[in-house]
Amino acid sequence: MTVSREVELSGHIIDSGMMQACFGAIMDLGGSFEVDEFRIGRSEVEESYARLTVFADTEPELRSIVHELHQNGANPSHPVDASLEPAPDDQVVPPDFYSTTNHPTEIRYDGEWLSVDRIEMDCAVVVEEGASDGGDDVDGSGGPRAYTKVLNGIEADDSVVTGETGIRVRPPERPRDREGAFGFMQGGVSSERPSESTITKVAEAIAETKREGGSVLAVCGPALIHSGAREDLARLVRDGYVDMLSAGNGFAVHDLERDLYGTSLGMDTESLDHPRKGHKHHIYTISEIIRAGGIREAVDEELVESGVMYECVANDRPYVLAGSIRDDGPLPDTITDAVEAQNAIREQAHEADLVLMLSTLLHSVAVGNCLSSTTRVICVDINPATVTQLLDRGSAQAVGMVTDIGTFVPILAEQLLDE
Repeated sequence: MTVSREVELSGHIIDSGMMQACFGAIMDLGGSFEVDEFRIGRSEVEESYARLTVFADTEPELRSIVHELHQNGANPSHPVDASLEPAPDDQVVPPDFYSTTNHPTEIRYDGEWLSVDRIEMDCAVVVEEGASDGGDDVDGSGGPRAYTKVLNGIEADDSVVTGETGIRVRPPERPRDREGAFGFMQGGVSSERPSESTITKVAEAIAETKREGGSVLAVCGPALIHSGAREDLARLVRDGYVDMLSAGNGFAVHDLERDLYGTSLGMDTESLDHPRKGHKHHIYTISEIIRAGGIREAVDEELVESGVMYECVANDRPYVLAGSIRDDGPLPDTITDAVEAQNAIREQAHEADLVLMLSTLLHSVAVGNCLSSTTRVICVDINPATVTQLLDRGSAQAVGMVTDIGTFVPILAEQLLDE
């Protein structure tokens, strides 16, 4: 005896690969399917539609298949309201809670579809009734609201979505029109594309984001300073092409060391010489910034007069420095509490419209985990594993460029600032 479930797909399901992914998932998990209805969109704007009946030998096997289909954008043909259960305690979710993807998501509540605010992967979905005074409602309407919460943010009695029913996921589709500034953002990782022409397209995408009033977040690793790209990134911050910065203690120390001592991790980034006692410069830098009371205080005292961190302070560009177990010092501005650092990164990620991930694996993955799949991401690293790991973690919207960061940033700055 078999069990079955009816699901449907809509949108540009053929050229986006959604239909192929769903068919493959059903067969890989031991199920079968029949196509009950199939309508093909015959123009660039017309959507396609497919309705399938999915079969499996047992109910658990069917649930597993439907769960996989759900992640790929297939939804039940006859939806019911989402299941809600109260959280039993602070930081404790009900069993079988729904764990989010990073795709735009809706939940069905009282017969209506609610968009889930602040969508990101690996979170719970909480539904709350609006207060008469507007409460936490986004629009102050007093209506119900659905939004994500990380597990450590769950509070006792939060109404948490459980199971898979009453949930609709909409993965971004590959656009049919590939023209425009974002037309190049179609395809994974490559070291084969001509670097300069690709950087030109990245510059056009950043410029378009800024023209539309969007925000650009730069996620930076210490190699950017060490490779000699510091001054060009500082120019991008100063001229408003970078609105926010996310980095670690090491990036800021390298940047500040370059201002105070002319070196990065003891090396002169122009002559490539190693001055006498240069290996001590990074710890001397940390000491001087601590003595001043922090980066902003060091800028105010004119102790620091150039660089990326200087431009962030001078131009009120917010930055998050997230610490790690390896950090020397650390700087007073570095957030050493991991949960506090995650929350600060999350706030930046939700504000960003375009993210530049520049030569840092750990911070790129950390920020990528907080991003919606609709946020444009460009990841640049000399190591292709950095880019592929980001995509493997679920940031499928990322475009990867395998090249030297010391080449990428200066050309990008030239394209944006000098033409």
